[in-house]
Amino acid sequence: MGGEDDGRLSVTYLLDVNALIGFGFREHTFHSRLEKWIQSIRGSTMATCSITELGFIRILAQHSDYDMTVDLARERLGLLKSAMGDKLIFLSDHLGVDQLPRWVKKPGQTTNGHLIALAKAHGAALATLDAHIPGAFLIPA
Repeated sequence: MGGEDDGRLSVTYLLDVNALIGFGFREHTFHSRLEKWIQSIRGSTMATCSITELGFIRILAQHSDYDMTVDLARERLGLLKSAMGDKLIFLSDHLGVDQLPRWVKKPGQTTNGHLIALAKAHGAALATLDAHIPGAFLIPA
């Protein structure tokens, strides 16, 4: 999953939608938790993918809590990506549904299952705030 950096294992973390929103939106309940975690893993890389970026835009534009249009949410994502520079990479998605983990049994598990498979295919870990995703890295409180 990576090399050594300052004596610590360097890992690529695919941020799930909630983690990406929490980090990219200062007013989010978990922003400080995510910011603290990201600062603690300096030698590691964060990643997004099509699903997480689309989810970021959809949720920010759809929920009145954020009061954004699609264009504003897209701009917010662009600013976040620019600010992170080469510490935030994009993982291309080439996986079909035949790659879903065996634990995916319900419709609500399909996206998480796909993100786990995508992260593994890229030698990364799915980073999440959701303790119920088998095989994911739970971002510490």
